[in-house]
Amino acid sequence: MALDGFSDQTLSRRAMQAELLDAETELRLAYAWRDHRDEKALHRLVTAYMRLAISMAAKFKRYGAPMNDLIQEAGLGLMKAADKFDPDRGVRFSTYAVWWIKASIQDYVMRNWSMVRTGSTSSQKSLFFNMRRVQARLEREAASRGERLDRHQVRQLIATEVGVPLHDVEMMEGRLAGSDFSLNATQSAEDEGREWIDMLEDGGQQAAETVEHDKDIDTLRTWLVTAMSALNERERFIVRERKLRDDPRTLESLGNELGLSKERVRQLEAAAFGKMRKSLETTSREVHEFFA
Repeated sequence: MALDGFSDQTLSRRAMQAELLDAETELRLAYAWRDHRDEKALHRLVTAYMRLAISMAAKFKRYGAPMNDLIQEAGLGLMKAADKFDPDRGVRFSTYAVWWIKASIQDYVMRNWSMVRTGSTSSQKSLFFNMRRVQARLEREAASRGERLDRHQVRQLIATEVGVPLHDVEMMEGRLAGSDFSLNATQSAEDEGREWIDMLEDGGQQAAETVEHDKDIDTLRTWLVTAMSALNERERFIVRERKLRDDPRTLESLGNELGLSKERVRQLEAAAFGKMRKSLETTSREVHEFFA
């Protein structure tokens, strides 16, 4: 059933005029689609149950999404249900389709509620669609007992009722209470008011940090050159291959190349580090610890 170009009233009228399928016809259409990919059977099955999809979409109007968009999402959920439905299980298609239609609508509502991702886990989804209803009921019950709940007690009871952690309730409460604002909006009504984006901390490296970092790198490079100059050619080779390569070589591979045992290469490496430490003992404790 094509949905583009129709108003929600038109879609509703068309859906109400669609045929009602008996169990036998429904089963035959489901088999035709599953076993033979008969698109006419799929179209007939989906069209017959669009009234169900529209009815479920109407229940989510309070979340502010356009009804036509909700119907579109409900229709997508209905088509997913038809594609995955197994007629051998002995369940009516309408019963199976309800879950897919609801899931599709809920995903759409949560995606479009805010530019900030509202939630994706099952507990967050449960909170999003049930928290206010549960809160209202808990407050009514408390009032009937002559009690008045503070906000912390309400949150705690909601967490217990829905079966989610308390911090999830606190997070979702903030998301449902707030709304999106442009970072280019001014903080006051004055013409010269600063924009909110001006208050964001720059996550990049500051100039002073860059200069300091470059200076440290140059110093370390000088120390390393000085330390390496205290080694003979073989020791420098071992240190370069073991510590200065992106992919350090193993003692065994160096031993094979130099014609030495793995243990002998380890001893030469330790001796080389000892020489480097000694040459830098009076220069920097940091380098001493680096080569420890």
